[in-house]
Amino acid sequence: MPHAYRNATVFAALLGLTRTASTIGDFWVQDDFCVRVKGASDDHPVTYVDPRTQDKSVHGTADGRRACLHHCLTYTATQAIVAGLGARVLGIRVPPGAAAAALAVSFSTHYLADRRVPGKGVLEKLAAQTGNTALFELADAGMNGAFHLDSAWHHGWETLAVLIATAKAASR
Repeated sequence: MPHAYRNATVFAALLGLTRTASTIGDFWVQDDFCVRVKGASDDHPVTYVDPRTQDKSVHGTADGRRACLHHCLTYTATQAIVAGLGARVLGIRVPPGAAAAALAVSFSTHYLADRRVPGKGVLEKLAAQTGNTALFELADAGMNGAFHLDSAWHHGWETLAVLIATAKAASR
């Protein structure tokens, strides 16, 4: 297979694996506490109600950062496992340095997007700068604009991460 086609095939395979892992990490691995608390700050505390016990607890900046960090670690671990196992099954060898760089891009950009402190979050600021505040704030008629902007952010950065991993990938 010509080199360009092999690279494109490897890229497509790794992107598919990474997107699948991202969805699993965001929606199956992430727990309810992280979902609700990862944007908490001292200025905008979050009251968390445990769904099992109905106990209430209030969380600020430190807990918000920890919840977001925990989510991003489990999210990135899910990507590493799924992409790593998938690559092995497909006979793709991604050098450890390239894999680490790709996962670092995914982890850091995921944290930036998911640490949604009201008025201070990266996505909210980016939406304002690009004229997308109305979309970011949309939460009506079955739509959630912030969710869609978040998803687009992750897709873009994961594509860059996979390009990094693909640049040095080879056949096993």
